[in-house]
Amino acid sequence: MPTASGRRTAAAVAELLRPRRGLAAAAFAVLVVATAVGLLTAPLLGHLVDLVVTGSTAFTVPVLALVGVGLTHAAMTAWGLALVSRLGENMLADARERFVAKALALPLTQLERAGSGDLTSRVTNDVTMIARSVREALPELGRSALTIVLTFGGLALLDWRFLLAALLAAPIQLLVARWYLRRSGPVYARQRRADGAMQHQLLDTVGGARTVRAFRLADDHVRRVRQRSGEVVTVTLTATRLVTRFFSRLNGAEFVGLAAVLVTGFVLVADGGTTLGTATAAALYFQNLFNPINATLALMDDAQSAAAGMARLVGVADLPDAPRPTRPHPAVDATVKLADVGHAYLPEHPVLSDVDLEIRSGERVALVGASGAGKTTLAGLVAGIHVPARGSIVVGGVDLRELAPAELRRTVALVSQEVHVFAGPLADDLRLARPDASDDDLLAALESVDALGWVRALPDGLATVVGEGGHRLTVTQAQQLALARLVLADPAVAILDEATADAGSAGARTLEQAAQRALDGRTAIVVAHRLTQAQTADRVVVLAEGRVVETGTHADLVAQGGRYAELWRTWYSPHPD
Repeated sequence: MPTASGRRTAAAVAELLRPRRGLAAAAFAVLVVATAVGLLTAPLLGHLVDLVVTGSTAFTVPVLALVGVGLTHAAMTAWGLALVSRLGENMLADARERFVAKALALPLTQLERAGSGDLTSRVTNDVTMIARSVREALPELGRSALTIVLTFGGLALLDWRFLLAALLAAPIQLLVARWYLRRSGPVYARQRRADGAMQHQLLDTVGGARTVRAFRLADDHVRRVRQRSGEVVTVTLTATRLVTRFFSRLNGAEFVGLAAVLVTGFVLVADGGTTLGTATAAALYFQNLFNPINATLALMDDAQSAAAGMARLVGVADLPDAPRPTRPHPAVDATVKLADVGHAYLPEHPVLSDVDLEIRSGERVALVGASGAGKTTLAGLVAGIHVPARGSIVVGGVDLRELAPAELRRTVALVSQEVHVFAGPLADDLRLARPDASDDDLLAALESVDALGWVRALPDGLATVVGEGGHRLTVTQAQQLALARLVLADPAVAILDEATADAGSAGARTLEQAAQRALDGRTAIVVAHRLTQAQTADRVVVLAEGRVVETGTHADLVAQGGRYAELWRTWYSPHPD
C-alpha cells in the first residue's frame, strides 16, 4: 500500500480542517485568552516581592488577584482544550471513514498483494497513534505554542534586555530540533513499516496454524516471527536512544537561557535599572517556558509518529477509484456467458485459460475439480471481485465492465466459505443485505433457510446481539445467516463458493437444504465441496488446471467414466450416506 508525501499529507489535513474553520478559530481564541490570563501570575508574584522588599503588608488585593487569575486560567484552559479535542476527534473520524471507505472499495487482488498485516496495522496502530496525538499531543501543543509566544511578549514588556537574554537559548533549541527532525522522521517511518510486517507475519502464522503444523513448518515460522520482532525491537531502541539524546541537549539550552536571565536581572537590579520584583517575574517567566518549550519539542516525537501514520492513511485514501463504466447498462436477464476467459494472479502463472461457458437463466451449475483447479477464481470473476486478464464475462446481456457497481450488486451475489458475523443486533446483520427490510421480511428469509427455529430461541430474538462480545453463532448458524442475507438481497445470479465446507456432516446436510431453497428461481453457480451438490445441479462443469475439461449432467458424466466419474467414485466410496 502506498504512503503519501509530506506535502500531500499536509494538504489532506487542510482539507479536513476547512469545513471546521469556525470551531478552529473559537478554540484558538479561547486558548489565547486562557494563556494571556495565566501569564498574569508572574507579574503579580513579582509585585508581592516588591511589597515585601518595601516592607508593605498590602497583600490582600494581589493574593485575591492571584486566586482569580488561577480560577479563570483553569476554566478557560479546560474550555479551550475541549474545543481543540473536539476539532481533532472530528477530523480523525473523517480521515478514518475515508480510509475505510477506500479500503472496502479496493480490488481484492490489490489487498491480497499488500497483505492483511499492512492494512491491519494502518487501521489499528496508525489510527491509535493519531488518536493519541489528537487527544493528548494536539491540545498540549497548541497551548504550549501560545504560551511560548505570549511569554516572550511578556518578557519584552518587562524589559527588552530580559527578552534578549532568554533568546540566547533559542539557537541551541532550534539546532537541537533540526537535528532531531532530520533523524526522527525516517526512524518512525521505519517503525511503522516494521510493525506492519510483524503483524502480517503473525496473522499468516496464527491464521494458518493448522497448515503450519501439518507441514512441520513451525520452526520456520517461529524464526520469521522472531526476525520480524527483532526488527521492531531494533528500530524502537534506535528511536528511544534518539529521544534520550534529544532531551539531554534541551537541558543544556535551558541552563544557558536561565543563567542569562539571572545574570541580566542581577546586573539590572544592581544598577537600579529594574526592581527585584521585575527581575523575579522575568526569571519566573523563563522558568515557566521550560515545560511549554520542552513539551513543544518533545511532542514532535508524537507528531512525527502521527504524521507517519497519517501519511499511511492518506496514501490509501488517495488511491484512484476503480474504473467505472462510461455507459452503464442494466442487466436484462439472468444469463451468464464467459468467452475465452483467462486469469493469472502472477505473471507466467495462469490460473484459468481459455474458459468458454454459457449458463442459461435459472440454471444451476456446479463447479467441480481438484484443489487448485480454478473453481474459486472462476466464481470470483463472475461475481466481479476480480477482473479477467483476458476474455469477457457477460451477465444479463451486459459485459461486467459495463455494469454500474450498484447494478452489479443487485444482479450478482457471492456467499463464500468465510462468513463474517458482524457485531450487533441480529436484525442489523441481516439488513446489511436490504436496509429497508421489515421484521416480517427478515423472519421470512430466515424461515426459507431453516433458521427461524434457532432465531426464535435466542434470548431477544432478532434483537439479540451476535458476533464479537455477543451471542456466538455456530458455523452452521453463521452460514444460514449468510444464506438469509442472500435471500434478502434477491440477486438474479447467486454464487456459492464452498458455502457448506466448514460444517460437520449434519450441519452440511442442513446447509445444503437451505442453499437449495435460497437458490430457487435464480441462476446459480455452486463451487461444490461435497459432490452431493453436484448431483442435484442441472449441469456439472469439471475444471482441471484452469480449463473446462468436462460438462454435462451428473448422470451423463458418471456414465462417461471420465474425470468426474473418477471424482465421484473417490468421494462416494468412503461416504455411503
